[in-house]
Amino acid sequence: MTRSFEDRRRAANCRRDAWRSAFRRAREHRRHWRADKERFKAEYRSARRAGRIPEDPGPPASGFALLPWLLMGMGAFSNVFQGDADPWIGSLGLLAFNSLYIYVAFRAFVKEAREATSTRVALVLLGLVTCGLALGYGGSWLLFLPLFGLATGAVLRGPQLRSIGTAVAVLAGAVACVRDGWDGLTIAYATWISTMVTAAILSLSEAVRELRAAREELARRAVEEERLRFSRDLHDLLGHTLSVIVVKSEAARRLAPRDMDAALSQVTDIEAVGRQALTEIREAVTGYREGSLAGELDRARSALTAAGVEPSVSRSGPPPDPRTAALLGWVVREAVTNVVRHSDASHCGITISGTPERVRLTVTDDGSSSGGGGGSGACDHGDPGDGSCCAPGGGTGLTGLRERLAAAGGTLTAGPGPRGGFTVTAELPVELPMPQPGTATGTVGATATATSTATPTGTGTGTGTGTGTGKATEPEGTRSAAAPQPADTVPSVAAGPNLGP
Repeated sequence: MTRSFEDRRRAANCRRDAWRSAFRRAREHRRHWRADKERFKAEYRSARRAGRIPEDPGPPASGFALLPWLLMGMGAFSNVFQGDADPWIGSLGLLAFNSLYIYVAFRAFVKEAREATSTRVALVLLGLVTCGLALGYGGSWLLFLPLFGLATGAVLRGPQLRSIGTAVAVLAGAVACVRDGWDGLTIAYATWISTMVTAAILSLSEAVRELRAAREELARRAVEEERLRFSRDLHDLLGHTLSVIVVKSEAARRLAPRDMDAALSQVTDIEAVGRQALTEIREAVTGYREGSLAGELDRARSALTAAGVEPSVSRSGPPPDPRTAALLGWVVREAVTNVVRHSDASHCGITISGTPERVRLTVTDDGSSSGGGGGSGACDHGDPGDGSCCAPGGGTGLTGLRERLAAAGGTLTAGPGPRGGFTVTAELPVELPMPQPGTATGTVGATATATSTATPTGTGTGTGTGTGTGKATEPEGTRSAAAPQPADTVPSVAAGPNLGP
């Protein structure tokens, strides 16, 4: 007996332990499920804010949105079955009211059908049927008057709504007062509210959908117009230039066997035409190669959000000119790249402020500013992880940006922030000076110059200096294009424009 009792007790303890274990596992699974749910919601909200998920307006509104209100007539329906109203008249009245209400409700969501004469006639008939049933039976049948107001608000949207809605409310109040005395004023108020609120909600919904459609159409047309402009510019630039190159190439091929000097002259002309074409193409595609500051800020916000860093962007002051904005865009790109790759930050703030003379950009994060790759701005691409780039001003990318900003009359500082993290600050003039003749400003503000000279003997020399990606033009008079050259020598070629990748 004692053994049996001990066995039952052990079995009960085992079952209790199993239940506790199962309960703990269920609680753990539930906790993980809630954490995953919150994480998915946060990622979805971040993606929506970053514009990676388009807004879904959903299906367009239809008459089905107004059908549930017919349940207000269930009281009248029960009166017909209970014999409180004439079965035949009540049934025909219910059938007529429901049919006219459904007809008006579905036509109210199509502008052409809503404004048609047949819809207005059906609305008038609905009002007559509603007033007749309400006067004849009262009680639950009076609830058809707010339904008539709802149908009126769905059909009549415009300047005449206020007067017509007030008239419908007064009519409903008069009919209700005839049956229920002064208590019928509540029916008048309900009718007026249903008319106005329905018209307001449906008008707002329709306006929002029209605005979304207009925005999408404007964006599509802007893309088409820009594509057309770019193709037209390229055609105008390259059409004549390529024709000249083809003609001169054919002339050089024909002259080469019998007159090498004339053939070389044609080749020199081809070189000059090609240089000019490259320069014109660079000028045409400048707006496509240089990202705007607004575009860089949008891409930075998207990259930070995807990396789990909360971004905040604030702008104040006068807008900088395009060249200053392009340089600031490079600073934003470099600083945000370092935050994403080398920082354990949870928040990154980008602030752009300025005066009429200078503009300042500040990128601050709350990550660690010491240890191999902890600081955002300090640790650059390819950091070995020894912490050397985490010193103030370290990093290859920031050094290059500092040189570019210095060439444009600006400054760049980088180092640990006063409250921890890392801070990158760039200052530039609001308007950069125009480049001098013979020099060209590249996409990041670098300058490059190139000169080429040719000796009468045909041994040409070329020199070029520059930093970054620059565009070089050859000053006139530094090269003798018509100098005679032997057939066994190659004419000198100066460093010309580079289109880049």
